[in-house]
Amino acid sequence: MIGLLYPTRDCGEDDFTLLAGRLDSSPAVDFAYVPWGQQPATIERASLRAAVRELGEPGRLVAAAAAFDPKPRVVSWACSSCSFLDGPAGARAQAEALRTALGIPASSTSLAFVAAARHLGLSRIALASVYQPDITEAFVDFLAAEGIETVSDVSRDAASDRDLATWGPGPITDLVREADSPDAAAVLVPETALHTAPLLADLERRTGKPVLTATQVTVWHALTLLGQPATGAGLGTLLA
Repeated sequence: MIGLLYPTRDCGEDDFTLLAGRLDSSPAVDFAYVPWGQQPATIERASLRAAVRELGEPGRLVAAAAAFDPKPRVVSWACSSCSFLDGPAGARAQAEALRTALGIPASSTSLAFVAAARHLGLSRIALASVYQPDITEAFVDFLAAEGIETVSDVSRDAASDRDLATWGPGPITDLVREADSPDAAAVLVPETALHTAPLLADLERRTGKPVLTATQVTVWHALTLLGQPATGAGLGTLLA
């Protein structure tokens, strides 16, 4: 079983279970929820960065992981922004805290993006971001520290996870199209509230290149850490 720590209940969990169900191995997925310090709807834009950083504190993640029953075989912090704001060192500290506390392999969505890019030999990417510009820039810096150059990016500055969870194929397709560049070898879509699993084949057909989404890379990396490479029809180059 894959254990996913998730920030906002009833947003994108069904995208994870849909993708997992379409894999040849059909792994089970369970969720435990990491509580915000304050309700997301009440967080002012100027203080969003601090609230996101607080949400990803290693101790908070470990405490939330205690809710898994039974204990999963691998765990991932399934929040992109909460795992990249403090750079690669911060992301690795989160994963190490979970690994030490639970005694199982641990990762996060941000670390999974890096692992997926390396697996596919990607060094130049386009970034289809739903975040406000300063948070997008933090992910650009995170990727750069890992040797991945962002040659094009879009910052959609969406209102909330709940807003993003309502996006249909049109807005997601438009986001990827606007972010894409001929100089990019792939497009990254770092948001775990978006429902991207049903769109992966079409997005890659439209762009003519790999499209890596938060749901996809998180599940792929979790299974990779277990030594169980994942494959599934229609789920993109990474899972082919």
